[in-house]
Amino acid sequence: MTAIRTVVLVGLFSAKDRDYQARLDALDARVTALGGHVLERFVQRRGVSDGGVRLMTAPLSRRFLIGPGKLEAIATTCSSKDIDAVVFANDLSAYQRRWLSTRLGCPVLTATDLDQPVESLTALTGSQPRAGRGPNAGRRTRRR
Repeated sequence: MTAIRTVVLVGLFSAKDRDYQARLDALDARVTALGGHVLERFVQRRGVSDGGVRLMTAPLSRRFLIGPGKLEAIATTCSSKDIDAVVFANDLSAYQRRWLSTRLGCPVLTATDLDQPVESLTALTGSQPRAGRGPNAGRRTRRR
């Protein structure tokens, strides 16, 4: 189990959600209280543009919840800043958590995880293996 010190916050919010910054601030405070240091925040807004409004009814990525561009930006930050964990403001399925952890190269937690009575972030990731790091971490390779 690796100690969690550096964290990235991620949230998917509707354009109608006006208090999303307050939700991220509260999540940041909880991470800090558990001994983590938030280095970056990523926000995916849905329904902000005309195209986004049309996409509001489209399903989100089953694997990643967020768009591919945002996912790539988060993955780049995780590898370049040596991030120990990513905390999502949104609830994630076990399937999404597994895929995101593999793709981002670090454990993925949710705001719900932080609401459990624990003394540190490290205690929350005991059951999550640390994925490999690097530019190809989490990418599938073709078998020949």
